[in-house]
Amino acid sequence: MTSLDKPTEDTENTGDNEADHARAVTEAALFEAFGGVRGMIETVLPGLLFVTIYTIDKDLHLSAIAALAVSLVLVVVRLVTKDTVKHAFSGVFGVAFGVVFAMMTGNAKDFYLPGMLYTLGLGLAYIITTLAGVPLIGLILGPVFKENLSWRTRNPGRKKAYEKASWAWGLILLAKCAILFPLYWWADTTQLGWVLVALKIPPFLLAVWLTWVFLAKAPAPIDVFAEMEAAEKAEKAEKEAKEAKEAEERRRTAGSFEEVMEPLVDETLQRLADGEDRPAADSRGRHRKG
Repeated sequence: MTSLDKPTEDTENTGDNEADHARAVTEAALFEAFGGVRGMIETVLPGLLFVTIYTIDKDLHLSAIAALAVSLVLVVVRLVTKDTVKHAFSGVFGVAFGVVFAMMTGNAKDFYLPGMLYTLGLGLAYIITTLAGVPLIGLILGPVFKENLSWRTRNPGRKKAYEKASWAWGLILLAKCAILFPLYWWADTTQLGWVLVALKIPPFLLAVWLTWVFLAKAPAPIDVFAEMEAAEKAEKAEKEAKEAKEAEERRRTAGSFEEVMEPLVDETLQRLADGEDRPAADSRGRHRKG
């Protein structure tokens, strides 16, 4: 290996390390945004418990109460462990709406209807926001990556990645709805429930994986929080420099004033001293004449 080869190898290693770091940061951000393994468990468990109990004894009330109870337990566990509760709370609200729908209509399939409508609305939201130039996945992940909306105008490569990811999420969710809504009309509760449980995780993982692929290849996010901190530090340093300059100017002004006034004061004092001596001399002269 020549000496010319070594910098190239170091540069390649540095590039690989930066790419690995970008992938790791992206993976961590996705897990934080979507709840990770624990969030997936909290999403699946209530529905799984509902369809399991309903499959065994066809008791709508028992199935609904069990699903709601386990959702509340998951929230309590989050609170006790002082962990973020947004995913658990979203699960509670989803289950609660399902329970209300099912209890009001007396149709156990309606337990799944709010979640299905939410999935449909979310899929449409991904598509519509992407067409509008503000992809929803960017709005979700921007704060996680500490870039907020900087990707819209300052990072076009990253905006393109968010658009691709939003298209992926929208199409996957709409495809899921295309399977579930016909089953809602034609299948029974247990068939719909088991298919819905089976479709909870795989489409989600596919969308997350595609998002990771798109973002791992995208330019790094612009840390607007770091920029704000740097701007505040620069402003503070500029203010301190200005105050120091003003203090120096005041000191110089005071020194110049002293330089000007000191001779004047000395001259005045000298004149006063001379004025005191003259009357004394004049008095002695008058005594001599007398």
